[in-house]
Amino acid sequence: MIRIKTWVDKNLQGDRVIWAVVFALSLISILVVYSSIGTLAYKRTQSPESFLIKHTITVMIGIAAMWFAHKVDYRYYSRISKVALWISVPLLIYTFTNGVTLNEASRWIQVPIIGSFQPSDFASLALIVNLASMLGKRQQNIDDIKDSLIPILFWCGIICGLIALTNLSSAVLLLITCMLVMFIGRVPTKYLAMLVFVGMLFGALAIKFGVRGETARNRITNYVNDSELPFQAKHARIAVATGGITGKGPGNSDQRNILPHPYSDFIYAIVIEEYGMVGGIVVLVLYLILLHRGMKASYNSDRAFGGLLSAGLSFDLVCQAMVNMGVVVGLGPITGQPLPLISMGGTSMVFTGLAVGIILSVSRGEQDPGWNQKSTTEARENRNMPTAKAA
Repeated sequence: MIRIKTWVDKNLQGDRVIWAVVFALSLISILVVYSSIGTLAYKRTQSPESFLIKHTITVMIGIAAMWFAHKVDYRYYSRISKVALWISVPLLIYTFTNGVTLNEASRWIQVPIIGSFQPSDFASLALIVNLASMLGKRQQNIDDIKDSLIPILFWCGIICGLIALTNLSSAVLLLITCMLVMFIGRVPTKYLAMLVFVGMLFGALAIKFGVRGETARNRITNYVNDSELPFQAKHARIAVATGGITGKGPGNSDQRNILPHPYSDFIYAIVIEEYGMVGGIVVLVLYLILLHRGMKASYNSDRAFGGLLSAGLSFDLVCQAMVNMGVVVGLGPITGQPLPLISMGGTSMVFTGLAVGIILSVSRGEQDPGWNQKSTTEARENRNMPTAKAA
């Protein structure tokens, strides 16, 4: 027991509650995905166990990505975020023009060896990190339009606009996250209004020229007008209604064979049908705990960048989860958003792991005095180091 504790103390650093939440959600993911992939396995003439093994490996890769990310000082992410943004732009353009269509949406590109890759996940992570970095560095002149506002609006508009061309719901969630980070970063309200205007402009262009604009418009219109329920929403509500308090039990879902993509977009419906209201509430509470601990790391951070980074990533992940769960229970139109850390999907799992790892890195940086001492020592050495001209 002592050896296990020693290993955990050495390798699983940062907020232990976040680690526990991730492990719990990962276990739920493996159980529910295995229960919901029967139809997919039948269509592809493969055994469900092969999909289970593949998904379990993906979950482990996501946890590994989280572990590596939490080992890196979060301040280094500020240095690479700008490069990541510049890489994101051509990837998003290529996805719009030559993207691979999966699940009736063109949001992926095919990468040799890796397989399908969703650039919007990469771009979203890069934008949140870079936005936190820009705001952290500009706290002293946050009202400066040229040095502060224009770069922020430029990158938020470009990235959200390009994502909206293929994935409008993800772009809207990212824009809301950017607004929250800017609000926490003391950006004046009038500048937030300008961001809303930029978002509405790019949103209108995305609906007009994007690959899913017509679908998004119809879904929103049908939901607002309270017209006949779409097929997915109808059977998701049937799953919720028949789940009861304790559910039908693992592997006993009926709607998993009817719902489209029960292993990704509508996996929360399978959770409730098999584990009941109890299981649904447990999953909801786990996400709320993740949000609370991420915001706590943000509050405890002594650096503006760390606080903004943890807050932005935490809100982005949990907001996506709330949208997914809200769609299932009828609180919003169908969006196609996966449930973070639970839905089947390689790109989502890896980049979600990276995001949680960065949050853990922020919490680790505030708990480990060695990081602060190392940073102070390096800064002192840099100040005392003679320049080449002086030498």
